[in-house]
Amino acid sequence: MNPYSGMDFSGFFMQLFFRLTQFLTGNLSFEDLATDEIQLIVLMGVAASSAIVGTFLVLRRTTMLANSISHTILLGIVLAFFFTHNSLNATYINMPLMLTAAVVMGLLTTFLTELLTRVSKLQEDASTGLVFTCLFALGIIAATLITRSTHIGVEVVMGNVDALHRDDCSFVLFILLLNITVVTLFYKEYKITTFDPLLAKLLGISTVFFNYLLMAEVSATIVGGFRAVGVLMVLAFITGPVLTAKLITNRLSTMILTSVGLGCLASLLGVALSRHLLTVHGMALSTAGLVVCMIVMIFLTAAAWKLTAEIRFQQVAK
Repeated sequence: MNPYSGMDFSGFFMQLFFRLTQFLTGNLSFEDLATDEIQLIVLMGVAASSAIVGTFLVLRRTTMLANSISHTILLGIVLAFFFTHNSLNATYINMPLMLTAAVVMGLLTTFLTELLTRVSKLQEDASTGLVFTCLFALGIIAATLITRSTHIGVEVVMGNVDALHRDDCSFVLFILLLNITVVTLFYKEYKITTFDPLLAKLLGISTVFFNYLLMAEVSATIVGGFRAVGVLMVLAFITGPVLTAKLITNRLSTMILTSVGLGCLASLLGVALSRHLLTVHGMALSTAGLVVCMIVMIFLTAAAWKLTAEIRFQQVAK
């Protein structure tokens, strides 16, 4: 039985604190994780990974390319699913292969977008829109043809938090560790190519290489979260906490840590609210959708605080 069944909002946090204490003292193992705890770990892992890569995307003003990648990797995921299944009723998903397919598709999306921009002299947003719609349409067609007897189409597009299991925790945490490692190793290079690409070129730092490396991280992050949030809501995880952190601080390292913290906070509140609504009102709402709503609410709160502070400053200055 789920230990969180029948819990309201405050009861959820009390039970979570109790079980966390048991886990830290060795009285609760990883195999004993409840469904709500698996959801929490996965969503927080996705939020943290998205915040790390999202910080550089927002500062580089390439979030629409990330949105494009979040949709075009659907084609790679579906094709990987097709070539690794002998039966359409198979339930096992080869996540490493899907990760590879998503990264390749993300790099292909970036390459085609830049190619159209340079060769055809199209505006970047026009190139992004053309590549995005074409590859996403192919992904939808492939998903329709291949997954008529399965639920992978629903999971990829909308996510399915209730279908998560312990293996998803390991996969998402692996992606998070990968992002932390890459950003830590190349923090200075990411920083200089983000704020002053011309200086980076003069110093011999390849802006093209680190752009593609970042897009590979974005692709890996998106495929790490597609089972939980799908391709339609992942952009909120990538941009929302970062935009909120940008209202609070201008320091890069602080912005990354703040956005990670805000994303994790939104995940915690979303899972707790989902359990509360199910217990008190009998409403089985999308947990990932509630987390996105929490991200938006936190942003609006920070924006209102920022606006109020600026108004007060102007009044004092007068």
